[in-house]
Amino acid sequence: MALAHKEYSQRIADVQLREYLEAFGAVLIEGPRGCGKTATARKAARSAISLRDPKKRDEYLATASVNPSLLLKGDAPRLIAEWGDAPVLREAVRAQLEERRLPGRFILTGSHTVDRPKIRHSGTGRIASMSMLPMSLWESHESTGEISLRRLFDDPACDIEGKISKMAIEDLIFAAARGGWPAALSCRTPAGQLRYAKSYIRAVCGEDISRIDGRRRNGDLASSILRAYAHHVSSFVKNTELLEELAASGRVRCSADTLDGYLNALRGLFVIADLDAWCPAIRSKTAIRSAVKRGFCDPSIAVAALGLAPEELQVQLKTFGFIFEQMCIRDLKAYTAAARSHLSYYRDRHGLKADIVLHLNDGRYALIECVLGSREIEEGARQLLKLKRLIAEHNLKEKRQVLREPDLLMILTGGEIAYTRKDGVKIIPLACLKD
Repeated sequence: MALAHKEYSQRIADVQLREYLEAFGAVLIEGPRGCGKTATARKAARSAISLRDPKKRDEYLATASVNPSLLLKGDAPRLIAEWGDAPVLREAVRAQLEERRLPGRFILTGSHTVDRPKIRHSGTGRIASMSMLPMSLWESHESTGEISLRRLFDDPACDIEGKISKMAIEDLIFAAARGGWPAALSCRTPAGQLRYAKSYIRAVCGEDISRIDGRRRNGDLASSILRAYAHHVSSFVKNTELLEELAASGRVRCSADTLDGYLNALRGLFVIADLDAWCPAIRSKTAIRSAVKRGFCDPSIAVAALGLAPEELQVQLKTFGFIFEQMCIRDLKAYTAAARSHLSYYRDRHGLKADIVLHLNDGRYALIECVLGSREIEEGARQLLKLKRLIAEHNLKEKRQVLREPDLLMILTGGEIAYTRKDGVKIIPLACLKD
């Protein structure tokens, strides 16, 4: 029988994990610390060890260095939490899968990436990988879930009219500041829920930033870098501008190489989650922005790094607009994880943009704008329709379908009511959406 688990909230990843265990010998779950990977894995596992267990960590690491296969003994699926602390375990798993080609034998979880040179074999074909993020609004039981993103793709004519969000703007602001961390949601008081993201940043900057590769890093500098990053969340700031901001603070010193090292470490910890540019051949390469859009795995990191309280964000809605976009990105990733989706953005020098381009692995994609209120909807729709028209005109010019036209035009809002405009653009409150 599966391991016992207390007060577990269903995750979208549960279904994906179950399906992968039926098809692959092992499943690797990666994502930021505290997002619920181990809890989800324990729900499916029949035996488990954690390399972060303070009472047994040293023994486990010593065993891994001498005879790692001993740690793999146990009922299947066998969970090995934080396997990245002993990368040799992945090779041991792969070797056992070579011997016995049976599905559902191991679940590995990790809160940081591992240098590939430390792993001699990739495990391709035997070890499936999946990623997890903090909980979406649907998983935290705040979205009504009346509108399925999957159905929007499969049946664009589906009825969304009049679906109503139960979250006012104040509720969305609090949810963003709290984040989707399971531990935060289990706190009984709002003050306790808001403290989690701050403690998360302290742990990342004080411990994880150095533990990821064994290089000692300065916690104050890491915290300052996160704060500077948060100042420019959902924007295109260059590293040189981040350096200028760090220097202007007067608190820390940082070179370009040092900044690169810290940012790479934060990406390896899944804290930073930037969006790449989508660069279709509809304009010249020089006309389309190609820089990354800065982002985090959860909007609460930006709020905590900036030291903002929900009450402050209620009178700083322009700032919250950037943070709201991060919440949209997090939830869209969760809702389309099983479709092996990836997200990007579009922006060109003519001012044409789509905040998010959601790509499914079968080639379908959606152009998405993120707005808080009704005043921005008209401009958002204009942008999406113009970009769709530009793609159609390019195909007409080439006399063939060079680029697939978007399957869905959508504006995610902080508003209350869902509806479809006469031009086909779907207006959907984020708190009505699910997978």
